[in-house]
Order: sequence, then structure tokens, then C-alpha cells
Amino acid sequence: MADTVENAASSPDQPQPWAELGLKEDEYLRIREILGRRPTGAELAMYSVMWSEHCSYKSSKVHLRKFAEVPAETPAGKLLAGIGENAGVIDIGQGYAVTFKVESHNHPSYVEPYQGAATGVGGIVRDILAMGARPIGVMDPLRFGPLDAPDTARVLPGVVAGVGGYGNCLGLPNIGGEVVFDQSYLGNPLVNALCIGVLRHEDLHLAKATGVGNKAILYGAATGGDGIGGASILASETFDDTKPSKRPAVQVGDPFMEKLLIECTLELFAAKLITGIQDFGAAGISCATSELAAAGDGGMHVDLDLVPLRDSTLSPEEILMSESQERMMAIVEPDDVEAFLAICRRWDVQATVIGEVTDGDRLIIDWHGETIVDVDPKTVAHEGPVYERPLARPDWLDAVQASGVDGLSRPASGPELADTLLRLVGSPNLCDKSWVTDQYDRYVRGNSVLAQPEDSGMLRIDDASGLGVALATDCNGRFAYLNPRRGAQLALAEAYRNVAVSGAQPVAITDCLNFGSPEDPAVMWQFSEAIEGLIEGCLELGTPVTGGNVSFYNQTGDTAILPTPVVGVLGVIDDVTARTPVGFAPSGEVDGAEIWLLGETRDEFAGSVWADVVHGHLGGQPPALDLDHEKRLAGLLVRAARRGLLNSAHDLSEGGLAQALVESALRYGVGASVSLGDDDPFVALFSESTGRVLVSLSSANAPELIDLATEAGIPFRRLGTTGGDSLEVEGQFTLSLDEIRTVWQAPIPAALAAAGH
Repeated sequence: MADTVENAASSPDQPQPWAELGLKEDEYLRIREILGRRPTGAELAMYSVMWSEHCSYKSSKVHLRKFAEVPAETPAGKLLAGIGENAGVIDIGQGYAVTFKVESHNHPSYVEPYQGAATGVGGIVRDILAMGARPIGVMDPLRFGPLDAPDTARVLPGVVAGVGGYGNCLGLPNIGGEVVFDQSYLGNPLVNALCIGVLRHEDLHLAKATGVGNKAILYGAATGGDGIGGASILASETFDDTKPSKRPAVQVGDPFMEKLLIECTLELFAAKLITGIQDFGAAGISCATSELAAAGDGGMHVDLDLVPLRDSTLSPEEILMSESQERMMAIVEPDDVEAFLAICRRWDVQATVIGEVTDGDRLIIDWHGETIVDVDPKTVAHEGPVYERPLARPDWLDAVQASGVDGLSRPASGPELADTLLRLVGSPNLCDKSWVTDQYDRYVRGNSVLAQPEDSGMLRIDDASGLGVALATDCNGRFAYLNPRRGAQLALAEAYRNVAVSGAQPVAITDCLNFGSPEDPAVMWQFSEAIEGLIEGCLELGTPVTGGNVSFYNQTGDTAILPTPVVGVLGVIDDVTARTPVGFAPSGEVDGAEIWLLGETRDEFAGSVWADVVHGHLGGQPPALDLDHEKRLAGLLVRAARRGLLNSAHDLSEGGLAQALVESALRYGVGASVSLGDDDPFVALFSESTGRVLVSLSSANAPELIDLATEAGIPFRRLGTTGGDSLEVEGQFTLSLDEIRTVWQAPIPAALAAAGH
């Protein structure tokens, strides 16, 4: 028998499992205060999932509010919908808008790698769909423990298969992302998923229930026992799989159902049958009903008996907490209900009217004819606890920052430099990632203009004009560990630069902020510093913040992950045929291709791949950053692309110039010969100074590039020429591309083969 509101009022002292559901004692007492009685079991279930860290942002809200300092409209971009919606929407011109967002599915992907990753993709796709957009592409920033760790061999293949399996079945190209390995992610991988969608301005939809008498229709998959309390609980405490609360079932995805749901929803939008819509993500029906009602102009009444179930034994609390996938809720005018249901039938999508918008401000849910929920939805969805967690700069950071790289031995001769290059090229974070990306369909739908291993992914939006968008995600957790404020800005700058090298003008960002426990003052200090860094960076670069995600409790025992504020940057390109690829152009396509370096190289190795791989060292201060320089450099690259000056452009980041030369050469098998002049060859090749780009171009175009660089105030120098089948650094070494490629391609397949994959 269900615990009714009437029963709750008459039995105030009945024990309740609030702690087992992840609530703190003061939170439980606050719920009783709000209701004026103890909550029913169903109300307790709703509050527990909606007030979880994952859903309520209770530890991060005070910091995230500072993003309001970044204007929603700048010369670079204009937001049509921003923070607080399912996903941000930005105007890209010609009446088009795009919506994009990145979210985490970290802990579920450790428990069940395939389904955790797959449902992470499915959830972010529905967020995009709920804005009125057609999803057109996905990306996957991934982070794992050491490549040779036994558990990485368990998690990595499952996660990659889940990302690829779900996205491929949906027919969405995977155009970019990251694959990073570090000891701190062992036992706590990061599986971040990004989706982008396109819509016309007039097609924008928001998540709110308006219009008394309008019907609430649940459509899509039936509700099952999978994922009860899943992401909302898993992501809201320090991860420890020995606790019962840490072992709820991970959601199970059905991409074929989601594909039907997408097409059905887009037809419903086109028929103008939807007045409000919400996807079912973390917290399931609890989330959809409370958020729609809280954002609307009335209340809502729901009959839980009408919810289609895959498991008839589910209790009302379980139905409210289930995170079963491929479900949406739409608010529909009564006269449009039959047309709505008819379209759903045509797509073989189950749809059921389960409630309606009511006068007043209450969310009332009945079960077997009795009321089991009677709450103000705003208290569930928007008025949860807000914590100002203690934060403090950690004592250990002084010693870490003082432990620079000056005492580390450096290669001194040409052969030593060559050995260093091969060692870095064959390291897990710089090696070939095609074992991963070849499992993704990068070109389905036919609008992928650039995809991995390019610096950014690019999609055509309009066939007639060539209008397109580019996207990149980046973060160097080692830099963020050394200096979280600058590390976040370096992540922003790299993603910004990666978009610009393709020829697209960066216009907006999204972020996925992955950190350890918010109950650790050092972690909260890292988080606060990263937020401040992103705000400063976005103000300088003029990039609005469309929204994003916070993922806390990413740690195993007392060991937190490296602070990992992943930043996704969106760029717009007027004509995708003017794009600039990464690789040196094959001989015969161009004459006299010259290689130039834009930007200034300094002796900066703290947090570098060289320090990590060769010396196992992490200390010092990360590279300096000049955001005004980044802005001017991006402008130069966009103008050069529009004029068709460049054959290729590649951002310098991890591994420095050496890695950029290798990747540019291996892309199409075109070698290069470069001269470093009187520069220290080690610094020139391996420094990770920011704000640098390697370009190749016809010698006939060099004078115009020099003019643009001079006008922008960007340092430049000619390094050499493309051609041949080797990489030559004059006076130092020559390595064949075959030898480099063999070393570069080996690590991931070899590690997984050794583990039996």
C-alpha cells in the first residue's frame, strides 16, 4: 500500500530512509519544514533525486551564478537561450541557430562501461532535441587510467563501444573529442558527451508547462527498473562501489527507440503540436514533471497509474526515480492531443496522456486513486539546498609550483632529440587514437566537413550557402592541477584556437567541469578558481557561455582526479569550402609549399608531456597565456582562410612543434624539412608555449600572410618546406615517416592486445 499524503500527515514519526537515499539530516528536516509534515515515500524519492548534487548543483550554484557576468550577446555571438535551459542556443546567421552542450556520465561508465557511455550519448542527444533542434553530431571527451592498467582494458573498450554503438545507430557523426590517460582517472574514468543540433530561430522550444487544461503526454519507451536512482545518486557522492547506494542499475539504452523518438519529435514540432517539452534524464519523471511545472504558469496533476511500465511490480517511488532512457514529456493543447498521438502511432512510439496543467502552484501525483505527492514544484526543482562549501588553497600547492623543470635533464644532441620525439610520439597521450575513432561513423549524414584527427570537427549547416560550424573540446588536467585558474583558461584558449585554425570564427562555449569531492576545501578552491578563470577568459575573448555541466565526487577513496574543466568551443564559418585542414597537402596539389610558425616559443615545460613521459614529473607553473594574442591570432587565421591563403594549419599544444610537425606530416604522408636556426633545438621542438600555430602555404601566398600577421601583431617565422617521405630537422636528425608512423600507431592496439582485446 502506497504512503499517501493523508497518511504522512497523520504519522509524523514514521521512520524514513532519507540517509539511504543520499539526503543529509538537515536536508530532510528542510523538506519536512517546506511541507509542514513528513514527506510521503514518493515525495522523499522525488526530493532525494532532485536535490542530489547531480541534479541540483547545490555545491556549485553559488559559483556558477558568476557566469552571469559574461554577456549573452557579444560581437562574436548572440545567445537565444542560455544557462538554465536543457541546452544553450546561439544565433549563427541566415535564420539558423545551433544548440550544443556537453555533459558527464562518469560513474555509470565505470560501473557498466558500455551502457554508461551509450546512455550518456542518448541523454545529451535528447537535451538537444528538447530545444526544438535536429541533432546533427556528437563528440566524446574521454579520460582513462594508465593505458597499461588492467582496469583500463576493461573500461576503455566498453566505453568506446558504447559511444560508437549508440551514436552510430542514431546516424549521428562523431566529429571530435579527446582520449587522455592519467593515473588519477584509474577507478574514475571521465566520459563526457557533447551533442550539437540545428534549428531555425522560430523553432526554438523551452521546457515549461503553460496553459491550464493542457495535457502532459509521456511518450517514448516504457518505464522500467533500470537506472533507478542511477546517475543522480551515482554522481552525488564519493565513488565507493561497496556501498549499497552506489550500486543502482545503470540505465540501459535502446538507440533504435531513440532514433524513432527523434524523428517523431521533429514531426511533432513541425506540426506545431507542442507547447512545452522536457526530456527524461537524471531523476526521470521526478525531473520532467517538477521542472516543467516549476517553469510554467500553473501546477500539474499526474496519474502515475497511467505510466506505461515494463515491470508491473515497480513501486510508485521506483517509477518516480527510474532513469529509463528514450522518454520525453510534452505539454499539448487538448484539441491537439489526437493529432499528437496519431503522429506517435505512425512512428511506432508509445504515447500516453498521464496528466494536465492545473490552476495554482501544486504538483499533485496520484496512485491507485490516492494522492502520494502534493508539493510546490519550485521547491523540488529550483529551491533545493545551496551550499557555500569551505574552500582553501591547498598547502601542498606551494611545493608543487616550486618544483619546476629546471633540474630535469634535457636531450643535448640530434640523436637524443630524435629519440625524445619517438618516445613522445609513442606515448599514450600523443599516439594515434584511430583505434578509438575508427569505431565511430564520422561521415554519416554527409555533412561532416572535418572530423578526427583534425583539430576541430566541422559540419555543413546550409547546402546553398555553405554555412557551417566547427567544434572543439579541450582540457589539460596537468595544467589545471598546477594552476586551476590558468589551467581553465588554457583549456578555453586551446579549444578556441582549434576552432580558429579550421577557418571558423569562435562564437560561444559550453563546459563540463569534472572535479573531486566538493566536501574537500582544496577541491572547492580548484573549482572556484577554474570558474573565475573561465569568466575572465570569456570576457576577454567575447564568447558567451551557453551552459554546461558540473561533475563532482570524481575520486577514488581520498584521491581526486586531476581537475578537469573540459571546454567546448563553437565556431561559425561562412563557407565550409574555405576550411583549412591539419595535414600538409600532398605533392602535386600545391607548388613550393612553405612551413611557417605563427606565435612565440618560450622555454615552458612545466606540466608538459615531455616532463610527464620522460621524467614522471608534474610541478611548476603552466605556460603563460595572452588572451588578447589568442584573439588576434584567431582573427588572422579566419581572414587567411577566407582568402584561401593556407594549405594547412595545426595548433601547437601537447608535444609542441615536434608533435604538430609529426601529425601534419602523417595526415597525408607528406614529409617536411625545417630549420630551427640558432634556437635551442630542444626548446624549439618540445616547448608547450601557447598561442602558436603551424601553417603551410604556397610561397606565392607568403607575402599576404606576412601582411596579415604584421597587421595582427602576431610573430612569425619561416621554418622550411613540405615534401618527401621523412621529417628532417636540419643539423639535428632525419626520421622516415614510416618509422614515426610505426611508433605512433602501436600503443593502444598493443596495450589492448596484451590484455586480450
